[in-house]
Amino acid sequence: MSRKKIFFTAKLPYDVKEHLKEFDVEIYEGEPPIPREVFLEKVQGVDGVCVLLSEKVDTSVLDKAPSLKIVADYAVGYDNIDVEECTKRGIAVTNTPDVLTDATGELAWALVFAVARKVVQAHKYIESRMWKGWSPTLFLGMELKGKTLGVVGAGRIGQAFALKSSGFEVNVLYNSRRLNEILEQRLGARKVSLDELLRKSDIISLHLPLTQETYHIIGEREFSLMKESAIFINTGRGKLVDEAALIRALKERRIYGAGLDVYEFEPNVPDELINLDNVVLLPHIGSATFEARQRMAELVVQNLKAFFEGEMPPNIVNREIYGK
Repeated sequence: MSRKKIFFTAKLPYDVKEHLKEFDVEIYEGEPPIPREVFLEKVQGVDGVCVLLSEKVDTSVLDKAPSLKIVADYAVGYDNIDVEECTKRGIAVTNTPDVLTDATGELAWALVFAVARKVVQAHKYIESRMWKGWSPTLFLGMELKGKTLGVVGAGRIGQAFALKSSGFEVNVLYNSRRLNEILEQRLGARKVSLDELLRKSDIISLHLPLTQETYHIIGEREFSLMKESAIFINTGRGKLVDEAALIRALKERRIYGAGLDVYEFEPNVPDELINLDNVVLLPHIGSATFEARQRMAELVVQNLKAFFEGEMPPNIVNREIYGK
């Protein structure tokens, strides 16, 4: 029997060839993201593929890969994959949940503090040699104690982010489809409507997956509900937010500031956004810790091995292909 072929669209911080010795593994050695034409060429004749969130796996890819049996996503979100079409074709889809929860939750807090205390602007001020000495009014920012934290989406990452607030003495509101007993018991958090959360929160952080229902869940109307002193954080997905509406809210100072790790049309970030002085921008590095990225790679390997050994992968997204 010929060895199964697996293609990785990027080098991972883990020796996947060493851990997948029984397979014929090929890895794209160029700088990610892999060019679309190369991706379409490389998926031909493979049995499995590991993709980044930047690679769109749609019918044009699937049509080029008639032998494809599994798509292993090196991410927790899988909006880059046409899961419905994969399911129709009996192709398994897996992801890497849980292992990046703390890394992303921590980064969201890094953004909160960077915006609240104007950390990036202050660094640039020093860097440009403009500092002449201590001043009573230099880079005045916002204290968090006593403020209200609004968490939009209380799943794994949203919950972890909220729990990390326990030492900051903030009040916690959350919006979620389900009651989160952990947040309510440990933080005294309250589940409220999205509108109430937006009106009452001083810090608003998005932790939602991108779906048809959540696309542009924050737009012009939602920004109009926020306080002028509100800090807006997005480490979820860029398309959760109407970026043009966000830019207007920031330019008109209708909110205090924003901290962003994701963008509506990434990797394209509008000049209008880059040129604002009340926003902190990061290049989608929510899971970028040594620990999280290695554990993600380990999960990819576990998912691939389990699948080709005839077992249901531990992180299967479309379990219906197994009749479950």
